[in-house]
Amino acid sequence: MADATDSVRTLSPQADPLRRKLISGGVALLLLPVIPRLAHAATILAVRTWPADEYTRVTLEMDSELKAEHFVLDNPYRLVVDIDGLSMSRAINELVSKVRPNDPYIQTVRVAQNRPNVVRLVFDLKQDIAPQVFTLKPVGEYKYRLVLDLYPKIAQDPLLALLKDAQNDPLAGILDELAQNGPMAEAPIPSVEGQKLPPPVARSAPEPVIPAPSPSRRDRPILIALDPGHGGEDPGAIGRRGTREKDIVLQIAKRLKAIIDAQPNMRAYLTRDRDYFVPLHVRVQKARRVKADLFISIHADAWIKPSARGSSVWALSQHGATSSAARWLAKKENDADLIGGVNLGAHNQQVAKVLLDLSTGAQINDSIKVGSRVLSEIGKINRLHKNRIERAGFAVLKAPDIPSILVETAFISNPEEERLLRSPQHQQRIAQAMLKGVQDYFAASPALARRA
Repeated sequence: MADATDSVRTLSPQADPLRRKLISGGVALLLLPVIPRLAHAATILAVRTWPADEYTRVTLEMDSELKAEHFVLDNPYRLVVDIDGLSMSRAINELVSKVRPNDPYIQTVRVAQNRPNVVRLVFDLKQDIAPQVFTLKPVGEYKYRLVLDLYPKIAQDPLLALLKDAQNDPLAGILDELAQNGPMAEAPIPSVEGQKLPPPVARSAPEPVIPAPSPSRRDRPILIALDPGHGGEDPGAIGRRGTREKDIVLQIAKRLKAIIDAQPNMRAYLTRDRDYFVPLHVRVQKARRVKADLFISIHADAWIKPSARGSSVWALSQHGATSSAARWLAKKENDADLIGGVNLGAHNQQVAKVLLDLSTGAQINDSIKVGSRVLSEIGKINRLHKNRIERAGFAVLKAPDIPSILVETAFISNPEEERLLRSPQHQQRIAQAMLKGVQDYFAASPALARRA
């Protein structure tokens, strides 16, 4: 460096101009590393909000990873988030208009440049919250995401979902008693044992109905947990016409819930009733907390070739998948947590893993029985991908004490089946077929797998 500088100083005006230019260029190159590089301001690509009774999620998608700090204030309740490496932009201002009037947690949002390169978000809240703020790496179609999950200080009991619209329901008293006893009470767990089997019914007769229990027993209704796959940040598979799996399976689940609730002594519970994300292990925990007698996860399959078609029903396998395609599908469905976005720091992953590894042989046997009956009924309204129950290690089927099946209603990647899935009439036929299979199972096998 010193030699180059001296050469520049002693260079006479009459010296070769080319020589002066080369030496000056060399000095510039030597000095380049000490010139501070300007920081690159992150760009907001999208802002999304997902309000739900259980929690509200706010997602900021960016082209680079950012750091954020947050704190909560009360009187009134507020959440303050400072995002480092960000400047005010049109996209960040859009967050204000994204807040919906019926959001159970957010009243309004204020956005401002708090200091150079730091944007402050102030959420005016409707109630006290326990926020989770975390970042997600790029995955799938998403870039970096900053996620703000606004949970209530006191978590909502899943049984409240069963009681919300139960004022005029003849089963409400039973459900209310169950709720008062607590979802995890140690009282004996009622089952459908002791119920009278329905008389033989001709195939042309109305569908069999599970009869009410005898007056001497105080059995609660059969509870069926319906799990519409994906949701929120995770759209699931997408058809050629832009049909999103998360929307279709939610519509089918709501139709199935309606016809289940119309049956004597049967009720359905949805793990999500709107468009928001639910982690896989939380879906299992919800079903267990309401003491569900059966768990049905509803999906719409996809494959790299549009020619793939047909419905399928899956049960859990503890010893490997039944085919390479089954392993691929199970991995794709289990990766839903990566797409939807799980705050790994907020959950005891070891506890979650233990929960998902406790499945018993009795649960799997019952799952295969009910799955076979559901598959048989679906085969009457749609082509089957395979005419037998398939098995793989789906995380969402690993409740240790609840028979659990996963129904791939059709291939949303197949143009013809995508058209059918969009049809309300076909959705209703799928729901009715699943109900018929479930009724046949309980009629033939009233003794459920015993809970741990």
